[in-house]
Amino acid sequence: MNDSRRVVMPVALVLLAAAGTFALTMGARQSMGLFLPTLNTATGLGIASISLAFAFGQLWWGLTQPVAGIVADRYGAGRVLVVGVLLVALGTALTPFMNTTAGLVLAIGVLAAGGAGLAGPSVLMAATARLIPAERRGMATGIVNAGGSFGQFVFAPIAQAVTAAAGWVAALQSLAFITLLALPAAWVLRGHSSAVQPAAGQATQHLGTREAIGRALGDSSYRLLCAGFFVCGFHVAFIATHLPGVVAQCGLPPEVGAWSLAVIGLFNIAGSFAMGWAVGRWRMKSLLSLVYAARAVAVLVFVLSPKTPAVMLVFAAVIGLTYLSTVPPTAGLVAKFYGTSHMATLFGLVMLSHQVGGFLGAWLGGKAFEWTGAYDWMWYADILLAVAAALLHLPIREARLKPVAQAASA
Repeated sequence: MNDSRRVVMPVALVLLAAAGTFALTMGARQSMGLFLPTLNTATGLGIASISLAFAFGQLWWGLTQPVAGIVADRYGAGRVLVVGVLLVALGTALTPFMNTTAGLVLAIGVLAAGGAGLAGPSVLMAATARLIPAERRGMATGIVNAGGSFGQFVFAPIAQAVTAAAGWVAALQSLAFITLLALPAAWVLRGHSSAVQPAAGQATQHLGTREAIGRALGDSSYRLLCAGFFVCGFHVAFIATHLPGVVAQCGLPPEVGAWSLAVIGLFNIAGSFAMGWAVGRWRMKSLLSLVYAARAVAVLVFVLSPKTPAVMLVFAAVIGLTYLSTVPPTAGLVAKFYGTSHMATLFGLVMLSHQVGGFLGAWLGGKAFEWTGAYDWMWYADILLAVAAALLHLPIREARLKPVAQAASA
C-alpha cells in the first residue's frame, strides 16, 4: 500500500502540474479572441491590423517552442516555465493599454504568446514524458493536453462574465492574475534530459542537439508529421481568433461566441482523453489521419447548415473533439521515433510548423474578411487542408503494434 502511494502520488502531482500549467496559459491565450471586436472598437485599427498582432502571436509562440525545448533539455524545465508564466501575465495585463498595431504586437504577439510558448506543450510534454513511466505516457499526454482544453472551457466564460460586470480591461487584468497560479508547477516539473537513462534502439539518444535535429529533419516521416501539424495550426488559430467574428457576422449575440469557445474546450477534454487511451491501441499515424478527415467533414457540414445558436454550439462540440487531440499522437510519434532526451527540442520544431500554420490561419482570416466581408473562403481552405493532412499521415513509417503490446495495453 505504501509503495503504491509512493509511485502513484508523484505521477498524479506531475500530471496536475503539467495539465494545470497548460490550462492556465492556454486558457488565457485562447480566450484573447473574445477581445478582438472590443480592441477594434477601442483602437479603431481595423480587424486586419489587429489580426496581424494575433497572427504574429501564433508565429512567435511557435518560434519559442524549439528554443524553449533546447534550454529545457539542457538547463531544466523549471526555469523556462517560470519565465514563461510571468511573460504571459505581463503581456495579458499590458494589452488594454496598447492603442497601436506595434503595441498590440508587443503585448499579444511577443510577451503573452512568447511566454505561452516557453510554458507550452514542447516543454510540458517533454517534462511529463521524462517523469512518467513509458507505459503510461499515452494517457499522460492526453491528460496534459486536456488541461489546455479545460483552461479554455473555464477562461472563456469567466472573461465574458467579468467583461459584462466590470468591463474588458478588468477581464484582461483578471486573466493575467489567474495565470500566475501556474508558478508553483515549475518546481514539480524541474529537471532536464541529462537525468534520463538512454533507451535502446532510439537513434538520437546519444547525439548532441544539432545532430539530433539533423537526423530528424532527414527523416521523411518527421517532415510529414510537421506538414500535418502545420494544417492543425491553421485550423486552430483561425477558429480561436475569428470564431467570435463568425458569430457576429451571423447576427448572433456575443455570448454565443464565448460559449462556443468554451464548448470547444469542454469537448476537447473528452477528445484528449480518448486519444490518450487510443494511442496505446492503434497506430498513431492512423489516428491522426482519422482526426483530420473528421475535421474536414465537420467543417463541410457547418458550411452547408443554417447558422443558428444550436448549430454553432454543435459545430463547436464536434470541432472540440478534434481540436487539440492531434497533440498526444504527434508527441507520441516524436518520443517513439527519437526517445525523450531531445524530445522538447524535436517536438518544439514540430510545434513551430504548427504555428507557422497558425500565423496564416489568424492573419488570412482577417484579410479574408477585409477583402470579402465574410469568412467563407477560409472555411473552404480548412476543408481542403484537412483532407490533405489526412492523406499526408498515411506514408509515415510507424511499425504496427505487436499483438503482445496490444493485449498488455488493453
